[in-house]
Amino acid sequence: MTLSLICPTPPTTLRAAVAFGRFAHAAGVRRMWTGQSLHIESHLALAAVAARVPGLALGTSVALTPLRHPYQAAVEARSLSALTGAPYVAGYGPGARDLQSALMPTPYPKPLRAVGEYVSVMRRLLDGGTVDHQGEHHTTRLRLAPMAAPPVEIGLGVLRPGMARLAGRVADVALTWLAPPGYLEGTLIPAMTTAAQAHRRRPPRVAAVVHAAVRRPGRDPVTAAHAALGAHVAAPHYTDMLHRAGVPTDPRDPLQGARLLVEHGVFLTGTATQISQHIAHYEELGVDEVVLSTAGVLLAHGAEAALHDARDILSAHAEQAAETPV
Repeated sequence: MTLSLICPTPPTTLRAAVAFGRFAHAAGVRRMWTGQSLHIESHLALAAVAARVPGLALGTSVALTPLRHPYQAAVEARSLSALTGAPYVAGYGPGARDLQSALMPTPYPKPLRAVGEYVSVMRRLLDGGTVDHQGEHHTTRLRLAPMAAPPVEIGLGVLRPGMARLAGRVADVALTWLAPPGYLEGTLIPAMTTAAQAHRRRPPRVAAVVHAAVRRPGRDPVTAAHAALGAHVAAPHYTDMLHRAGVPTDPRDPLQGARLLVEHGVFLTGTATQISQHIAHYEELGVDEVVLSTAGVLLAHGAEAALHDARDILSAHAEQAAETPV
């Protein structure tokens, strides 16, 4: 298992995005990820980072399908793989229903079918074929202009079993967010593995976004968890996933929801070594890549504190890996 970093907040300046990219590159992580930004748009920010931090692998966890046509998504993904010179992960999800309502005539009546259509078109385009597709949501009668570039993996944001099964059928990477380890092991990974086997393909590798804050004097981990994830524990799709995983959050009380994330080990806290030990548990479950987020620390205590935590956790992880017998 390898460690990656996710940009803690949506980029609002080029300087901040590049500084974090340089930190990630110097730290030797596998990849720098970003979520969907509605400030400086995610793919534009990543392109700017790619120009200033050569060789840093990048990915989205996740970009939102209502914002772009799958042809445009394929162009952007291949562009970023070419600009970085490294394999790129184009992670996508449908977004919340209220966002779909705000951007489309009606929300997706069947989100799984819509996302499956979307990424299937992307995959065929990225594989170099001419696509003649007229589906429920998109029409594509084009091919990408031929161009050499490193490979692009397509990822799906996975919260519940339905999307896990879809990822097993069509995705290269399953991207999880706030999924407790036991839920990954008992629900999500079996669902995607079974679906992949039924379609005679390799199961997607799992990249799990894990939030953490090192315990330090004057800090309250619940405050950090609430700063980063209060909106998530108030959202219906996250609430449903957490309830399935045995974390009884109430969308009407996001502060209590944040407390439950800490108590159930979804938001990690402790010393850097203790956090590293918790992260190592994800490998035992079959997670290929843990994507570390110190967003709560950044929002509660500032950018320097967030980088300090990330540096300490990465160092503890490297020490633990060095001590582990091969």
